[in-house]
Amino acid sequence: MKRYQVYRNIRKQAMVMGLPIALFVLQMVSVIGSLLVIIFSFNFGVIVALLLFNALLYGALVRWVKRPFQIPLQKKFPDAISTKRLSPLPYD
Repeated sequence: MKRYQVYRNIRKQAMVMGLPIALFVLQMVSVIGSLLVIIFSFNFGVIVALLLFNALLYGALVRWVKRPFQIPLQKKFPDAISTKRLSPLPYD
């Protein structure tokens, strides 16, 4: 009988509509916010603008998933940790 190992990190690679879970949540928050604006506005231009905004946001998120840009970050920790006093003030 073949044995299968348990894959515990399946949520890290879960995709919904081509987006990771976090980006899909961002898209859904945008859609719900747009629906609230549409409900309380009766202007056709606002409705078309929000639909266009959501379509462009979805396209940008899908494109970002395919080719993510790298954000340069500084090191979080120093190379060496010392107990040397950093202040010139004497603590007696």
